[in-house]
Amino acid sequence: MKTTSAEENYLKAVLKFDHGEEPVNTNTLAAELGTTPASVTDMLKKLGEKGLLHYTPYRGASLTTEGRTRALHILRKHRLWETFLVEKLKFGWDEVHDAAEQLEHIDNPLLVNKLDEFLGYPTYDPHGEPIPDANGQMANRPKIPLAQAPLQQRMEVAGVVIDDADFLRHLDRFGIRPGTHLLVQEHISYDESIIVEVAGHQHLLSAFVARNVYVWC
Repeated sequence: MKTTSAEENYLKAVLKFDHGEEPVNTNTLAAELGTTPASVTDMLKKLGEKGLLHYTPYRGASLTTEGRTRALHILRKHRLWETFLVEKLKFGWDEVHDAAEQLEHIDNPLLVNKLDEFLGYPTYDPHGEPIPDANGQMANRPKIPLAQAPLQQRMEVAGVVIDDADFLRHLDRFGIRPGTHLLVQEHISYDESIIVEVAGHQHLLSAFVARNVYVWC
């Protein structure tokens, strides 16, 4: 069954919020995709008719087994292309999202598998997000927000919650990206900011940054 780029974007968006508990509501998807709830409803009905998700009016949608498989395959392509662009073409980690959004819709399984092999079967993308393997399985190493990191214990940055380009460039000012080692020196209760040491330098990070950067447990 063929799917359009728009349909694939919806499947990936539902996957992001479908945790197997409650259906993903239309307002959440509309905000994620930058469209209207009415447009979301129309697309969910169409994907429901294709057997890719379960749609319940006024409640939302959840992926079927086939829909989840499709969504994980799209996510796999997106994160492999981001990894290729950063590691091989030397793009900045803040420059690759839009290009990967286009490349993820190339429907060529052999190309994807060859890309994975060429990259050495990476398990995480440049933003620290796990890459599904050919069977849809992902690494699940425990991580916590930097805001919850213990004091005076050297931690390794696992990744970020959001991949907004401005946010990533802001982190670059402090030398913070996946793989960076840092030490939390102080939690400031007044505004929930924190003081960290990175490569021998102290930095004051806002509560927003502390909540949206994750470190390995």
